[in-house]
Amino acid sequence: MSKPKPRRRFPLVATLIDNFGFSPGLALVVALFISFVLLLAVAWVMQSAPPRKLTLTSGPEGSSFHRWAGAYQKALAEHGVTLEIIPSAGSLDNLHRLQAAGADIGFVAGGNVKEENLTGLMSLGSISNQPLWIFYRGDAPIQRLSQLEGLRIAVGTEGSATRALALAMLQSNGITGEPTVFSDLDSSSAAEALLAEKLDVVFLMGDSASIQTLRTLVRAPGVQLFTFTQADAYQRRYAFLNKIPLPQGSIDLGKNLPAQDIMLVGPTVELVAREELHAALSDLLLDVAKQVHGRAGLLQRRAEFPALTERDIPLSDEAVRYFKSGKGFLHRVVGSFWVASLLNRLLVVVVPLALVIIPAIRLLPVMYRLSIQLRLYRCYRPLLRIEQESFEPLAPGRAKELLERLDEIEDAVNHLKIPASFADRFYWLRAHLLSVRERVRAACADNP
Repeated sequence: MSKPKPRRRFPLVATLIDNFGFSPGLALVVALFISFVLLLAVAWVMQSAPPRKLTLTSGPEGSSFHRWAGAYQKALAEHGVTLEIIPSAGSLDNLHRLQAAGADIGFVAGGNVKEENLTGLMSLGSISNQPLWIFYRGDAPIQRLSQLEGLRIAVGTEGSATRALALAMLQSNGITGEPTVFSDLDSSSAAEALLAEKLDVVFLMGDSASIQTLRTLVRAPGVQLFTFTQADAYQRRYAFLNKIPLPQGSIDLGKNLPAQDIMLVGPTVELVAREELHAALSDLLLDVAKQVHGRAGLLQRRAEFPALTERDIPLSDEAVRYFKSGKGFLHRVVGSFWVASLLNRLLVVVVPLALVIIPAIRLLPVMYRLSIQLRLYRCYRPLLRIEQESFEPLAPGRAKELLERLDEIEDAVNHLKIPASFADRFYWLRAHLLSVRERVRAACADNP
């Protein structure tokens, strides 16, 4: 008759049975639970990975917003992140697109969020000054915006920060319409119309105007750049505005452009994102912002931007943490963004599990040893009583009774489920049981 083959079990189930004395059913349940937890951990690590594609709403072709977007796209590509750029009409258009979840991130100039629903949006900080450039035709300098009444003025296209700010400033100077004529031409068309004397004044901002358009107007004969002599008053009236000095000759030293110091005003531009933006991508975007906006320029000092400046859109917690302590340790040490992100996610899973599992692992053997010892002690107690009685003279009937009690104890011992790690104590018990049995039999022989 052939011997039955031993039943094969999964290694984890076999380990639980051999080392902890679990029944096959309980060991299987525990093994399945551990496997399920590990699968959930792996699934979370994979699911929580940063997306490899982002969408940025920028500005019109040729605008500073659009140029920045190109720089972001190139820098992010070096880290394996694809950035899709969606041109827009400007800041207000970007804000509406972000609100409608039509983009992940975008550039928004301050002063465009009044009466807007900002639910679901967060700011990653200010990234640049955005001056308001006002060019006008004529030889006589204009000192105040109220002097523009009755002129033909290009205030920018719908959806641009230029239009919103220009109309607000003109309205504060009592200019709301007739006899003043407002034009909504785009920046390049408005510049051409100004040069062709079809317009008298043009309001421009970087969110909708190209650098080439600004350079053309600065150098154009008969066109002057407005300086805000009331800059302090505008700054107090509109809290989102900053004074931005443009020193004499800063545009062209050789031709001394501008010919005198100019004071501009304008908002700062914020990098705005939807709240569901992955935290790791937030750090990466701020790193890129440092590369793109951190250099000294015509209108800013070196390392002035990006800056932790909160305007109307609340700052994200990740941005606050980044500006205070920099990017995370692993991102500083590990060269690869994706490897560092994976290690961070693994830590998020491993640390909580370790906080639960390690104490449990340390406590489980103690509890288990106690439970096994209690099983053995339940057999030792009656065995000790029998041994004590065997030292006394035993009548034949009493000896037979003790032997029957020893049989019951032996039967209980034979049914004990003891793991291999407690085999020595189990066999000690059996040896003690045999020793007591022999003593009882010897007592019977001495007292026939």
